[in-house]
Amino acid sequence: MNPFKPSLESLASQHRNFTRRQLFQQAGMGVGGFALASLLNQDAFGNVAGNEGAESVQRRGIHFAPRAKRVIYIHLVGAPSHLDLFDFKPELQKRSGQLCPEKMFEGKQLAFIRSRPSLLGTPKDDKFAFKRCGRSGIEISGLMPNLQTVADELCFIRTLHTEQFNHAPAQLFSLTGFGRFGRPSIGSWVNYGLGSENQNLPGFVVLVTGQVLGAGNSAWGSGFLPTVHQGIELRSQGDPVLYLSNPGGVEPVDRRKVVDSVNQLNRMRLANVGDPEIATRISQYEMAYRMQTSVPELMDIQSESAATHEMYGTEPGKTSFANNCLLARRLVERGVRFVQLFDQGWDHHGSVFDRLPKKCKEVDQPIAALIKDLKQRGLLEDTLVVWSAEFGRTPMGQGTSGSGNETKVGRDHHKEAYTIWMAGGGTKPGTVYGTTDELGYGVAENGVHVHDMNATIMHLLGIDHERLTYRYQGRQFRLTDIHGEVVKGIVA
Repeated sequence: MNPFKPSLESLASQHRNFTRRQLFQQAGMGVGGFALASLLNQDAFGNVAGNEGAESVQRRGIHFAPRAKRVIYIHLVGAPSHLDLFDFKPELQKRSGQLCPEKMFEGKQLAFIRSRPSLLGTPKDDKFAFKRCGRSGIEISGLMPNLQTVADELCFIRTLHTEQFNHAPAQLFSLTGFGRFGRPSIGSWVNYGLGSENQNLPGFVVLVTGQVLGAGNSAWGSGFLPTVHQGIELRSQGDPVLYLSNPGGVEPVDRRKVVDSVNQLNRMRLANVGDPEIATRISQYEMAYRMQTSVPELMDIQSESAATHEMYGTEPGKTSFANNCLLARRLVERGVRFVQLFDQGWDHHGSVFDRLPKKCKEVDQPIAALIKDLKQRGLLEDTLVVWSAEFGRTPMGQGTSGSGNETKVGRDHHKEAYTIWMAGGGTKPGTVYGTTDELGYGVAENGVHVHDMNATIMHLLGIDHERLTYRYQGRQFRLTDIHGEVVKGIVA
């Protein structure tokens, strides 16, 4: 007798106190369990390949026709200096070194600046020089020469603002809509609402370059949603997912028997107690088994053409942001709904004008390549690419006095206004939304709150952010809490 498949007799012998009704409740799962598992998997992972049309519109998260089917969300951990990349301020450059106006310091929340600082303009250096790019004429710093070539695909928001001014709370607020732990991430909400288009891969995948951000894996956690909706982190070395490979001597057919047997027991338990986490466990066992064949092929970027590797600047076998950008394209190409890229190293409290160019060089080429690659494959139209961070950087210098251009000067955290951009997925290409004041400190026109940005991302996916909710602790929760308006000015 197979030890992993207990008979009715053995079950009965283990539970002599069962009533006959209880025994048949358990035994019945042997007949209907596989059908239940199929339903659970459909519910947990959403539409699978080929399940389109009317059925897909009936998913719990589809409220109207989507402009985007999938998202690649790039989060620059630590927050790059948007003023030196995307929001050039001639007046700030002109007044660099002067004491900042009192209204920019008195009573303001600043993480490290303790005395009234000097203004800090972008250096008058050719490599920092802003250039009007493409037909749109959008200004982008010379630190991002490759991004300049795709300016007409980008939609900039220059007036994003947040409520948190320290890294971990701001990361949580940006990605979960709440400044403390416990809420689901945006990727988990999307996975909950839409699921994956590929039954062999998760709906939400995470790729990290460098150290994990301050908010930890809560930045891609499922919070109070069923854990099946959390992000799955893929690693660049060893097994892409821990324990993906079978132990030595274990053949795929043996693993299949183990999964079937364990899930049979889990289904019995689920029928008795109705715990949704057991349903998650069943689905995850099945997903893990299917991933054993799909993930190794996915991670094999060596199979890409030499021209593709040259375009991205990838180095197969190594960990790099460029490799992760190429993997992101391969993931969405295979039906993964939400891909999150985290890149560490943008927290420039000191030596910003030395460190920022180095980080830009790491990401400029692969991000521009990603946009071009998606477009040439016909994927950009319904793939939303997001460049974002937890906040921006101050127009005042940190650790400086006098001219404001000392080599060790940095920029502090800034929550009042900063720049992000989106591409594809139903956004208006080659546009800029919102204006900051002449010193780049605050919103002058068309401010956008983090909740507004998240509401807009959901809208582009066909989701009404007010209607995609989950009941927890007695009330309905949503990503945007009780706030958020769709930014119609960026929707094509």
